[in-house]
Amino acid sequence: MINILIADDHAVVRQGIKNILQTTSDLKVAGEAGNGQEVMKQVRSQSWNVVVLDMAMPGKTGLDLLKEIKGEQPDLPVLVLSMHSEDQYAVRLLRAGASGYMTKESAPDDLINAIRKVAGGGKYISSCLAEQLVQDLRLDSEKPFHELLSDREYQVMCLIAEGKSIKQIAEQMVLSIKTVSTYRSRILEKMKMKTNADLIQYGIRNKLVD
Repeated sequence: MINILIADDHAVVRQGIKNILQTTSDLKVAGEAGNGQEVMKQVRSQSWNVVVLDMAMPGKTGLDLLKEIKGEQPDLPVLVLSMHSEDQYAVRLLRAGASGYMTKESAPDDLINAIRKVAGGGKYISSCLAEQLVQDLRLDSEKPFHELLSDREYQVMCLIAEGKSIKQIAEQMVLSIKTVSTYRSRILEKMKMKTNADLIQYGIRNKLVD
């Protein structure tokens, strides 16, 4: 039996995943978590075969939470389930230790197959993402500007590109306004841009904004 921890802040989403997995005989939802603190408490309290992790958890972002999970239990497979397109976060999450990445628009059968694959030690990515990774390898010497950013800078950049204010970003990421402003200055410098409007246009042009 594959014991699964579902981490998502929406009860409806957790119930939907449970309904999908109830059709199988080898997959069991043995725990749920609605925020980052609950995730780490569950991870530390018992043994899991797979964590299905939402990208947008309250408090810590999915990327930060993934790093914390892998820091404590490097062998625990984490499948990231997100509303964000693969273009936006998938590659960074895989580099940070995720065993797979899929969008919430994926078919139920894909979710079942993905959980089984990562539980067995494999990696799960869609065919579209596989093509993107191959393309990234070919163009490694010509990386786009956003690839120069740290993970935290990239998160801030994506939120600015979505049109969020510094105050909104600070609240969402649980950071001070001053810290977010510092990140913004670094981002503009690294990307050779001057305004938030430049970042928004860049985000749209490079499909980093849903």
